[in-house]
Amino acid sequence: MNRPTLFSILALACVSAPMSAAAVEELASECNDCHGDNGVSQWSDMPTIAGIDAFTSSEALYAYRDEARPCHESTWRQGDTSRPATTMCAETTDLTDEQIEAIAEHYAGLPFVAAKQDFDAALAAKGKAVHDAGCDRCHSDGGSNVDDEASILAGQQMGYLKLAMAEYRSGERDQPDKMQEEIGKLSDDDVKALLHYYASQQ
Repeated sequence: MNRPTLFSILALACVSAPMSAAAVEELASECNDCHGDNGVSQWSDMPTIAGIDAFTSSEALYAYRDEARPCHESTWRQGDTSRPATTMCAETTDLTDEQIEAIAEHYAGLPFVAAKQDFDAALAAKGKAVHDAGCDRCHSDGGSNVDDEASILAGQQMGYLKLAMAEYRSGERDQPDKMQEEIGKLSDDDVKALLHYYASQQ
C-alpha cells in the first residue's frame, strides 16, 4: 500500500472540519437576540428567519456582508439590550462563508411560525387578487411555499415587509428583472393590500 505523501497529509489538514453544533448555536444565539427565540420574531419591524430556505438566507447574509443591501440600525430586542444598536452589515462583516452557510442551514431546519398580527379583511381580499395576478408565479401558495427559494411572505411580520417592499420599489435592494418589472406595476394601494393579505395568513 502506498504511504501518504507530505502533500496529501497537508492537503487533508487544510480541509476544515464542519462547524460543531455548539459553535453554530453560539452564532445563532446572537441572531436570536434581534430576531427572537429560534428565529421567530415578536416585533413588527423584525423578520422571522426560522423556516426560510438556506439558499435565500445565505444569499441575504452575503449581501449584508458585502453591504449590497440597506443596513438599518436596530436595537437589541432581548438578551443584553444595553448593547449599542447594530446593523446587519456590522453583524455579518466578520462572518466566514462557512459560518454563513451554517447559520442559514440552522434556521432552515427550524419551523416558520406565522405572526399573530392585526389585518383588515377587506384589504386582505384585495391583496389576494393582486398576489394571484402578479406574484404567485414566484411566490406560490400565497407566498408560503419555501421551495420557491423566494423567502416566505405569508405570515411574515407586516412592518418588516412594508420596509422591504419600499426598498424593492425604490431600487435600494437588488432584485431579479422579473420582480422589478412586476413590482413596478404596483400602486401604493396594491402594496398596502398585499401587506394585509400576507398578514392574514396566520
